[in-house]
Amino acid sequence: MIRLGSLAGYPFEGPRSLAGWTAPKAPAVYAIFARNDIAGKPQEFSVIYVGHADDLSQVGFPFRHPRSAAWIKRAGSKFNLHVAWFEIMGGLPSHREQVVQELLAVYKPSCNEEKWEDSWKEEWIGEYSTAVTDPLTTNRNPNSSD
Repeated sequence: MIRLGSLAGYPFEGPRSLAGWTAPKAPAVYAIFARNDIAGKPQEFSVIYVGHADDLSQVGFPFRHPRSAAWIKRAGSKFNLHVAWFEIMGGLPSHREQVVQELLAVYKPSCNEEKWEDSWKEEWIGEYSTAVTDPLTTNRNPNSSD
């Protein structure tokens, strides 16, 4: 299992080698990884594509997916490609799309044509005060350590 997303909130199965993987018949979000060949770190990966499907077995895995040529080019070999998936049983396509958008914003995968910004606008939450909560204290820029 690998955890992905902001605050690593989604438990994905995998990663597994894409070349030998049989996709389950399930609604899920999936992430394609390229294995980084860094000496001393054999299990280091980069997220290069994210998507979702009503039925993973119908997506065209391992290499009939419309973006698979871009994956292979980015990874340098089809044997450097890995996959992880997060089954969302009973979830709507809009729920899976929301997870994909978050992953696009967090990882900025190079093989996705769609890009998603992780921006923050004051009017989305603004300042507030209630009897049971304190004002927002987390940084509003998720890429900053301040």
